[in-house]
Order: sequence, then C-alpha cells, then structure tokens
Amino acid sequence: MAPYTVDIDVRFRDIDALGHVNNAVYATYVEQARTRYFRDVLDMDISKSSSVLASLSIDFRRPIELTDGDVTVTVELADLGRSSATMTHEIRVGDAVAAEAEATIVSLDPDTGEPMPIPEAHRTAMESYHEL
Repeated sequence: MAPYTVDIDVRFRDIDALGHVNNAVYATYVEQARTRYFRDVLDMDISKSSSVLASLSIDFRRPIELTDGDVTVTVELADLGRSSATMTHEIRVGDAVAAEAEATIVSLDPDTGEPMPIPEAHRTAMESYHEL
C-alpha cells in the first residue's frame, strides 16, 4: 500500500530571513502529518491521546521556498513495538525530496506517565493500514 500522505501549504510565516522555510518548520510539517494520521487512520484526536514524541531526526535535502506552494508529507510505519511506533517521513516538493525524517511515538499510561502497550485498536488500525 502507498504511504499515508498529506499536502500542507507553505505559509509566509514559515519563511526565514534567508527566504526559505526555516529548519524548525520541517518538524511542524511532520507533526501536522502525524496529527492527520491519528485522525484518519486511528480515528482519534491526537490531543486526546496519551502518546508522546520520544525522538525526531530530520535530514535536510533541499530548501523549500514560499513559491513552492505546498509540500507533501508521507507517513510510513518503520517499526511497531509494544509501546512505541517509529514512523518515517518524506517531505516532498513535487518529485523532489526536501527532507527525510524519523519520529518515534511512545504510548504512556496517563496516570503514571510510564510506557504502556499501544491500545489494541490503534495497533490493529496501523497494521491494517500498512498491511503488516
């Protein structure tokens, strides 16, 4: 199956003094894709989730400019553990890869703050969507 994808507008506020999207905004693009993934694949509002971002790494490949209009961000599932999910992302402008990212999300017990197993409904939805 094709990866989950979202299109995100490049906004004027994303642009830094050098005329391209600021490096920190790439993380926001990945976050926006993850938020929509939770909504569309897991059928939940991420703000009501007890999951947290444990790590994020981004490799930059090319600048994004305001004139690019929008970017496409992919979400693929690289690893599904007991309490964590590692997702890989591409941020693309047309056919060009602007950045590659990897994010690990950990499911936490809301009462103790300790890692807990990913809820079975979410695990099943991710496995089904990504054909695992």
